[in-house]
Amino acid sequence: MNTASAARTAPIRELNDTFRKTCAGGKVVTSASVDALSDIVKANALLEVTRFDRFTADNDPHGEHDFGSFDLVGRKFCWKIDYFDQKLEFGSENPSDPTKTMRGLTLMLAEDY
Repeated sequence: MNTASAARTAPIRELNDTFRKTCAGGKVVTSASVDALSDIVKANALLEVTRFDRFTADNDPHGEHDFGSFDLVGRKFCWKIDYFDQKLEFGSENPSDPTKTMRGLTLMLAEDY
């Protein structure tokens, strides 16, 4: 990643990390298959999302920290952050501006992806 690209990506990455760790500044949803799991498994899966820090060039090619996967109770989970406008109707015009962007995190099983 070149210097200009890294400079544009840094605020997005920081906002994504804060949202992922606190769930503040956006909405968190689960796929139907995750929702069907027991409450304790869902709680532990969400905890894993907040603790996730294994970003690599393979799972984070743009350096935005907007995707991750992990194994839990013999299942593969994935999560993805998307950027929406404040009304959650359209994509955000500027994901680095929290006044124009509502983040959405979806937790799903890998088979849902």
